[in-house]
Amino acid sequence: MIFPEALSCPVPILTHDTVQMAHGAGGKLSSEMIDKIFLPRFTNTTLEQMEDQAILDNPGGRIAFSTDTFVVDPIFFPGGDIGDLAINGTVNDVAMSGAQPKFLSVGFILEEGLSFEILHRIVLSMEQAAKLAGVQIVAGDTKVVNRGSCDKLFINTTGIGFVPDDIHISASNLKPGDKIILSGSLADHGMAVMTSREGLSFQSTVKSDTAGLNHLVSDMLATSTEIHAMRDPTRGGLATSLNEFAASSKVGIQLYNDTIPVKDDVRGACEILGIDPLYVANEGKLVAIVPAEIADKMLATMQANPLGQDAVIIGEVTDKHPGIVALRTGLGANRIVDMPVGEQLPRIC
Repeated sequence: MIFPEALSCPVPILTHDTVQMAHGAGGKLSSEMIDKIFLPRFTNTTLEQMEDQAILDNPGGRIAFSTDTFVVDPIFFPGGDIGDLAINGTVNDVAMSGAQPKFLSVGFILEEGLSFEILHRIVLSMEQAAKLAGVQIVAGDTKVVNRGSCDKLFINTTGIGFVPDDIHISASNLKPGDKIILSGSLADHGMAVMTSREGLSFQSTVKSDTAGLNHLVSDMLATSTEIHAMRDPTRGGLATSLNEFAASSKVGIQLYNDTIPVKDDVRGACEILGIDPLYVANEGKLVAIVPAEIADKMLATMQANPLGQDAVIIGEVTDKHPGIVALRTGLGANRIVDMPVGEQLPRIC
């Protein structure tokens, strides 16, 4: 049914007249589409927070609610597959609010002709990832589409978790002087997917970092509940997450170039493909913004967990250049780390 008011609502003016691949990249075009197409139609106080999860009040306390769809190509890659990626990705989105993920729903879009061997392998991977994260898959749905209408299979997962009363983590909480902690090396997942695609002529030992981070987050919150913000830097990479933080809190972010960890083989793959690791998706890393006085203690806690053993302080929040992320180069100068405009790595997650 079309409501009368919808017929008189003009199409917003955007940079492009049609949807481009870059609209799914998590950068400027994505933000434009969200701001002009979706938010005006679906706006409410919860959605307007623009977090990776929705914090919902209810008589029994607050819940975190998040959904994501996975269309990765190829569906199997070094270190993981679309199945564990789907579980871990939604678990992590829920956990970044400080919530304890508990329940997932799963929706499958399957291409006609997909072998049951492949499907079974994916489902087993999802089962294992859910067990490791300590979550239950409590609802699901399956659709089959004609051959050629999707690439093997797509997966949607929705997650729900419970937020303790004393936890208030948000991208709008950053304060000048806060420290920025990254849980480990950048770009592992994106480069694992890219280097396993057909047509690339070099060998690589790069493996995806896909993992559920909720247990690491629990350790961090046990150390202090004063974490100001957290994010798992997936599409658009660390650069996009930090730009979103800076914009939401109206502060500047200063990064130290020589402290940002990137593995040698990952850096080599990025150089061959001409891609900046700061913009590459990660699926088993988080970035946390914490007050300076607890930064060292939080860092030690993270390093004691296998998923945070390579954690490092990579920068700080500043009252200079509000809304801008700056990276200090080896020469002592700053370069601006902006949001990506286009799609560097299509179908990474």
